[in-house]
Amino acid sequence: MYGIDNYPKNYHASGIGLVNLAALGYSKNEVSGGNEGGGAPKPSAGLYPSLPYPSSESVGGMPYVVKQTSHAQNASYAGPTMGMGMPVPGAPSAPAPYPSATPYPGAGLYPSLPSANVSSLPYPTAPMAPYPTGMPYPTGMPQPNLPYPPAPLAPYPSAMPGLPSMPMPYAPMPTSPAPQHNIGFPALPYPSAPPPASAPTQEEEPSVGVAELSFTSVKVPENQNMFWMGRKATSARQNSVSKGDFQSLRASCVANGTMFEDPDFPATNASLMYSRRPDRYYEWLRPGDIVDDPQFFVEGYSRFDVQQGELGDCWLLAAAANLTQDSTLFFRVIPPDQDFQENYAGIFHFKFWQYGKWVEVVIDDRLPTYNGELIYMHSTEKNEFWSALLEKAYAKLHGSYEALKGGTTCEAMEDFTGGVTEWYDIKEAPPNLFSIMMKAAERGSMMGCSLEPDPHVLEAETPQGLIRGHAYSITKVCLMDISTPNRQGKLPMIRMRNPWGNDAEWSGPWSDSSPEWRFIPEHTKEEIGLNFDRDGEFWMSFQDFLNHFDRVEICNLSPDSLTEDQQHSSRRKWEMSMFEGEWTSGVTAGGCRNFLETFWHNPQYIISLEDPDDEDDDGKCTAIVALMQKNRRSKRNVGIDCLTIGFAIYHLTDRDMQVKPQGLNFFKYRASVARSPHFINTREVCARFKLPPGHYLIVPSTFDPNEEGEFIIRVFSETRNNMEENDDEVGFGETDDRIAPALPPPTPKEEDDPQRIALRRLFDSVAGSDEEVDWQELKRILDHSMRDVMVGSDGFSKDAVRSMVAMLDKDRSGRLGFEEFEALLTDIAKWRAVFKLYDTRRTGSIDGFHLRGALNSAGYHLNNRLLNALAHRYGSREGQIPFDDFLMCAIKVRTFIEMFRERDTDNSDTAFFNLDDWLERTIYS
Repeated sequence: MYGIDNYPKNYHASGIGLVNLAALGYSKNEVSGGNEGGGAPKPSAGLYPSLPYPSSESVGGMPYVVKQTSHAQNASYAGPTMGMGMPVPGAPSAPAPYPSATPYPGAGLYPSLPSANVSSLPYPTAPMAPYPTGMPYPTGMPQPNLPYPPAPLAPYPSAMPGLPSMPMPYAPMPTSPAPQHNIGFPALPYPSAPPPASAPTQEEEPSVGVAELSFTSVKVPENQNMFWMGRKATSARQNSVSKGDFQSLRASCVANGTMFEDPDFPATNASLMYSRRPDRYYEWLRPGDIVDDPQFFVEGYSRFDVQQGELGDCWLLAAAANLTQDSTLFFRVIPPDQDFQENYAGIFHFKFWQYGKWVEVVIDDRLPTYNGELIYMHSTEKNEFWSALLEKAYAKLHGSYEALKGGTTCEAMEDFTGGVTEWYDIKEAPPNLFSIMMKAAERGSMMGCSLEPDPHVLEAETPQGLIRGHAYSITKVCLMDISTPNRQGKLPMIRMRNPWGNDAEWSGPWSDSSPEWRFIPEHTKEEIGLNFDRDGEFWMSFQDFLNHFDRVEICNLSPDSLTEDQQHSSRRKWEMSMFEGEWTSGVTAGGCRNFLETFWHNPQYIISLEDPDDEDDDGKCTAIVALMQKNRRSKRNVGIDCLTIGFAIYHLTDRDMQVKPQGLNFFKYRASVARSPHFINTREVCARFKLPPGHYLIVPSTFDPNEEGEFIIRVFSETRNNMEENDDEVGFGETDDRIAPALPPPTPKEEDDPQRIALRRLFDSVAGSDEEVDWQELKRILDHSMRDVMVGSDGFSKDAVRSMVAMLDKDRSGRLGFEEFEALLTDIAKWRAVFKLYDTRRTGSIDGFHLRGALNSAGYHLNNRLLNALAHRYGSREGQIPFDDFLMCAIKVRTFIEMFRERDTDNSDTAFFNLDDWLERTIYS
């Protein structure tokens, strides 16, 4: 991981994703040699390649498996193997791999990952073995790979001291000692589900057998990144307030003749600053106390209404200026049903997009002033207040005004639109950046740009009049007609605005009143609305833009940002899919691909790209993938910062689409075809890709395992896409065949059978004259007979035993008869055998990452949401689940599935309960 002192200068260049050409099927010859001799054509720059082609150098003792040229495709593997890299005796060896790695031409334009110097990485790479074509196709369960360190492990006892008359229907597992392995996670057995016939060959799926390069992370230091949003003053986030609440609050104030005062964002110093006290006295005044005739809008609204005050939130102002360019977006954020005349009561409301939802923020109109003047955002018109009130609402959303000091234009643009933002480091921008910006303008995207700050001078001015460390809004991108005595044509141009709204403008070519404008036809000047006012707005050529600016941010709008008229007009729109998810420690927080054993536990999503872009000659699809973590900024004041997040993308065959979710073997033998540029600790990681049509698996994750957080993942594409979660379906399944030897044979129903007589004798000894067993009597039996798996425990909790009784107690008497008692012991025998299968260290607990596999082996299939809920309910702080809690998981799952199935009489996945019935069933269970 990069540290505070050595993070790369382009750490924020997350606009272009990294693409693995080898995994997409391009051979090294195709990448470096073009199509000489009739070979396949060299992939175009539209693929945005960044990963170097695999070399012959070893990683962790394992040679890369490289694709051969077209004339040697039958020798693409290093030979059949018997496991991780062990050759099969007598198998023919593969030809020597390529002698060196040749990155795709132009790869230096993009951030790249190391290919050979793996020793410098803090985490070991996960070496890849070639996947022999004859092996069974991997399924969604893990296999032994990197277990815990060797230690003398005692096997489970082969016999248990039980009650004298107690039969052993739940016989112990075989007593062979646990295998000794190298350091890693506990080894897991193969699944019981029969695998498909065979794995895909490399001809069918090029990513099979291609080496996976290690993932890297970047730690962004707050004190060296002026675009980083400040800390929050409070961990309490503004809750959603419905429109009815705003209307009722205003109506109540109007009826009572009172002015609204916001109790959640009071007119005090705490709402101004959280880190220190103000250096002077600020007075909170309502607009009517500042001017005689306050107005919400004065002659409409425009980008010139946004003027910066003393607060360093130019990034917010740049986004607000862009917002004025689209009335639909503007009035969604700033509802027009409010002013200082009709029903005025000092209350206003605004709407912001927060993690997939629109949140309404209600404020009063008391604003901080000094000597009767607004100290923060204001309009050029002294009596216009929409911009000042917008800033106050955004400050409330984040806890204080000070929280807005230093931030990213892209965050504000996303909060204003619900779009997804790309960042581009202009010095490493793709060659088609102007085309990207033109397409963004056609789709109504909001754009901003900035210069790197001077480390020694705050807001230093360049010789050409630009301000360093300052955010500008881009208000137009176009090809402008130009006519000179020697040539005619179109010139790529950019129009920008400085939020200061003064004469601090660009003074180079195409600046206000520069001689270059005489070559532009008058009708073109009228079309673009050219003026030379000292208002902070100016034009410059695209080439000067590349030479003088350092970063550009593009906020691509979601489809719901367009009106119906816009959708039916020539304006293009993005297709968008979105899912919410969660990383839970020990269950679904598997870390990045560097941690192979747990990586597959992360949430997985399938995106299907059906049609190539309309204007793409290579037949590729543009896809923008954005991963955003939720609610981290509001927790910074308690020491919780943004997680280091990123994602990997894998290609799926039609056969892969049948496996939900993909398991360890899939990732062991496949290379990702694309990935985010880095894992980085920012609110959002976003990257643009061009990929062939097909099915792709996206795996979002934190860099390290066991880091908890919530996220949303969105995919934007130019043509239609279909997105779904690649997760298990909830329900019953087959019991694992591996636990069959440990299960008792079916209990004979003949009354004179010795086994049944012994079981009946045990039941009678504890049941008494009522011929039923209650939870206390059952606890005595279980505590005595399950001591081998209840390691370090005083026995079963009463809640666990009561739940066992409730599972089979159909008449809700709190007791079990003999038939129910017999069935319960059979279930416990099964669960005990499953638990032993996964408790590889013989500790009496299983790792939370094994919960899915253990429940699958017991015959229960759950999705990630249910697994996360069970982990939160029954997992320990260390991510372990002891035997009695595992039993509780199994009991709860079985009980509720059966309860649902009982009412789902027509198998429609729908059940009906009235409130009394539902409460009775859930409370008793």
